[in-house]
Formats: sequence, structure tokens, C-alpha cells
Amino acid sequence: MSGFYGLIGPLIRLVDPETAHGLALKTLRCGLVPYQHITPDPILATRLWGMEFPNPVGLAAGFDKDADVPDAMLKQGFGFVEVGSITPRRQSGNPKPRLFRLSKDGAVINRMGFNNKGMEEARERLAARADHGGIVGVNLGKNKDTEDAVSDYILGINALAPYASYVVINVSSPNTPGLRALQGREPLEHLLRGVRSALDAAVPENTPPLLLKIAPDLTNEDKADIADVVIAEGVNGLIVGNTTITRPDELQSPKASEAGGLSGKPLFGLSTRVLSDMYRRTGGKVPLIGVGGVGSTETAYAKIRAGASLVQLYSVMVYEGPAVIGEILRGLAKLLRADGYSSLTDAVGADHR
Repeated sequence: MSGFYGLIGPLIRLVDPETAHGLALKTLRCGLVPYQHITPDPILATRLWGMEFPNPVGLAAGFDKDADVPDAMLKQGFGFVEVGSITPRRQSGNPKPRLFRLSKDGAVINRMGFNNKGMEEARERLAARADHGGIVGVNLGKNKDTEDAVSDYILGINALAPYASYVVINVSSPNTPGLRALQGREPLEHLLRGVRSALDAAVPENTPPLLLKIAPDLTNEDKADIADVVIAEGVNGLIVGNTTITRPDELQSPKASEAGGLSGKPLFGLSTRVLSDMYRRTGGKVPLIGVGGVGSTETAYAKIRAGASLVQLYSVMVYEGPAVIGEILRGLAKLLRADGYSSLTDAVGADHR
């Protein structure tokens, strides 16, 4: 697998990032990308929300916006895949160019703006794979021109929740005006009460877990409010966090000044600090998915020790391809055994003990 990407990776990076991403999806759809044969290691298996995750490394939302290739990505070795963000109506997103490689920094900046084909097309694809197995989460967003955000999330739940292993309410993208304001205490309470009621009604039996995806750019007051609301409203998990609008001083790439959300290596420190803080604020009672700068065994393990039950990645594949998944999994198993753990669950939040 590493040889395959080593051959085509430099060719892919000769074209602009969005075109390259489209080509990657096409090759995956056509079955042209070799599958990775990763032997499951029992020390990495995790049971969460009544589901058995074969390993804790998942694909973050943003790669497969329209649920085109969840099964192909599961076959690359991911323990779970998250599709989206999906909005009720098709929307084209922000003007191009809107996706930028920061090669010197191992990073990406995007201002895509929830470009996707809408929930009806996604529903058809998810329904068609309903008996395929594997854990596939659905990340929901709102259309840019919708004033009543709750109504859009409810539409997404009604259409897609029956086919989702878990549902994510995304209020953290910096590229949809006003979206991050939904992280405030009162708007968040209103939103979560509405979507929880809709989710329970849409899937009354075997209701999928409800997760909230938050930004890393939060004040201490924001984090305290989110923790309180999440616990009070019975949210099943937090994804920490999305891209950042901040720009670390050490960025070297010429594209570093582009507007949008920054992901990849430079996000690791900030996102992990917020992850650790949210674990502490929720008393370890709310399962966390750590995302932001995961690109190696060491970064994945640091997220787990900081409080993440699962981790997600995306940006690192721009530079290293899917072979990085197997490398991380093999390394994680070694680190867990070296530290005397008999299961990954035992290491979650270890830095707090």
C-alpha cells in the first residue's frame, strides 16, 4: 500500500487539491485503490455506545461529504468512518479556490462551505449499503441560507438517522456564517433539545448515539457552558475539535494567510489541550473523539491519554496516503503493551490519573 501511494502521491500533488480529492474519490469508487489487509489486534478493540469498534482510528468528516465511499474507506483499515457534513439541500459551497496545501507545515486550509449534494442523494447511498456492516457515522450541517438552524438539523435526522451508526451535529465549521454561534449556552440548549426529540422519534428503537462536534477556538466560558449543556441534555459524545481559524507563528507555507480553517500538524497542540480540558470538565463521563493533528502513533496515543476513546484523521492522508492507518495501529498496540495496558480502554484519560 505504501508503495502504491508512493508511486501516485507525487502525481496527485501536481494538481490542485480539490481536483486531487475528486480523483481520489473516483479511484476509490471504481475499486482501483488496493485494500489494506490489517490483522485486527484485540488490544485495540473498543466497545462504545453498544457498538464494537475493531480499532479506535476513524476517518474524519470532510473526506467523504456525500457518502460515496464509506465501505472503501473501511477496507483501508479504519475502525469507523464519518461521512458529511450533509445539509438538507444541495449547495455548491464557497467560491474556488477554497482548499490549500501547506506542504511545509503538514497542514491544510479549507473554506469549502459545506459543499455537498444534499440529504436525498446521501440517503440513497446509505440505504443501499445498510446491510454491509461497519460503523458509519453521519455528520449533519445546515444550509448557508437557513435562518432556523434547528429545522435543518431535524430534516437531516429524519432523512439519515435510520442509516447512521451515530449522528453528529456539527456546529463548529468556521466556513458557514453564524454556525459557531450555536455553541453558546442558550442556542446550544435549544438546538440539542430539538434534535434529541427528533432523533428519538425518527429511530425509536436502537436510536443511534447523538454526538456534538465543537471547535478548538473556545474561551474557558464557552467550554464550561458546552460541558454543562452536553451533560444536562444527555448528549452521548463530543468530537473535539474542528479546524482552527488561528494561525500559529511557526507556519512556513506561502498559503498560510489564506482564509478558512486550518487542519493537520499545527492543530495538534491546540486541539489536544481542548480535548483534555473537555475530559476534565465532563468528569470523563462523556466519551470523546479526538481529532486535529492526528498523523502518527504518538499523536494518536497522546489524544487517547488526554481523554479520547476514539480518534479521527484526514489531513495526514494528503501527504502520506492511507498506509498511515496501519502504521498508527501497529504502533498503538506496541505502546499500550509497553505501558502495561491490557486494553485501549484502560489508557483513556491516563494523563488525568
